[in-house]
Amino acid sequence: MNTAHAASRSAPPRFRLPRVALGALAVGTFDLVFACAWWAVAAKVAPVRIFQSIAAGLYGDASFDGGVRTATIGVIAHYFIAACMVLAYALAASRLPTLIRFPWRWGAAYGLVLYAAMNFVVVPLSAAGPAPVRPAWMIASVMVHAIIGIACAFIARGALRDQ
Repeated sequence: MNTAHAASRSAPPRFRLPRVALGALAVGTFDLVFACAWWAVAAKVAPVRIFQSIAAGLYGDASFDGGVRTATIGVIAHYFIAACMVLAYALAASRLPTLIRFPWRWGAAYGLVLYAAMNFVVVPLSAAGPAPVRPAWMIASVMVHAIIGIACAFIARGALRDQ
């Protein structure tokens, strides 16, 4: 048996990074539009404040005094996190094909894990600290994260296809 052939069968499939990057852009934009729309309706919060609240993970309350600079940092941080979310699913899916075969199931589960990780680990440990509990926001956010997880699964599926 040819060892090069055997090695190629056991190597995980490669994914197309531009597809992952575009997926991250889509996921990040969807999440930002959701947050900006929710808070505009619920509390008349301007988008710049949403972006600054993301930067609060790095700067704490000082992010709200940083104007456009901290808002821009918040947007960049948000898209970086979205890219990590999509990339993590794609990397896992390249080794676990079931994640690709059942994108609705595993994507929704992934989204719930993302929600829990962000809200119960990342944000409380960041400079922003724990957020106050707002039940309607929490329920909507859980649903949106499930959609984001499903999107990550389909993005990974597309990035791994036709290799």
